[in-house]
Amino acid sequence: MEEVFIKWFEELKIEDVPSVGGKNASLGEMIRSLGEQGVRVPNGFAVTAYAYKYMIEKAGIDIKIKEILSDLDTHDVHNIAERGEKIRNLIKNTPIPPELEEDIRKHYREMENRYGENVDVAVRSSATAEDLPDASFAGQQETYLNVRGEEELLQKTRDCFASLFTNRAISYRVDKGFDHFSVYLSVGVQKMVRSDLSSSGVMFSIDTESGFSDAVYITGAYGLGENVVQGAVNPDQFYVFKPTLQKGYRPIVEKKVGSKEKRMIYSDHGTDQQ
Repeated sequence: MEEVFIKWFEELKIEDVPSVGGKNASLGEMIRSLGEQGVRVPNGFAVTAYAYKYMIEKAGIDIKIKEILSDLDTHDVHNIAERGEKIRNLIKNTPIPPELEEDIRKHYREMENRYGENVDVAVRSSATAEDLPDASFAGQQETYLNVRGEEELLQKTRDCFASLFTNRAISYRVDKGFDHFSVYLSVGVQKMVRSDLSSSGVMFSIDTESGFSDAVYITGAYGLGENVVQGAVNPDQFYVFKPTLQKGYRPIVEKKVGSKEKRMIYSDHGTDQQ
């Protein structure tokens, strides 16, 4: 594991998954590849898995976490919940080492230079274990939107670190045979886009139901994209046929209008639903 606390997205390649997780590595690839084609991907940086490991080990709480998990019973939901809460509180209340804290502050200040004072960022967890055919770590850790200022960023970084031990994540790792200390967490800090003023969504490069590789499946709804990601809203849906698109013809082969009952927007206190 490369001993670096932070890397800018434009430095990252897919080979960096062990250091920054699949989400951050993919963002790096997008910025490097799509930027040349005029596609603007919001920039940011990744707090690496090494930084997480450094904090846990320097504070000595890795030993405490092992003690808390020593009598874990994944068949007892109360047992999992109790131990998960203890570990999360332990991490959330552990000070970030000064050298790591200063590095995070320095990179956030650089983002302020790029985007303006008190820049709003999304703070996203990116687990470093690669998804396998029978195991996917997506959606098990936390995401925080509209984070502003150095102090809030530091707190949300710790909250992301702590979310490696959500009850679901603990149980899932045991079920799939992963050691709790072989999966690390990276944190992505990315400039937010004001999609609450328009719309946002999710695009899949293949048809998710059939696996058909020549179709792109796109979903969209008004406001910030978290509602679509969480399945909290019924979005618009589009199927785009790749070969037709490449030939310059109208490529949409199917579309459905969703009800889009909710819209997530910015507020002075995080995000609000409408």
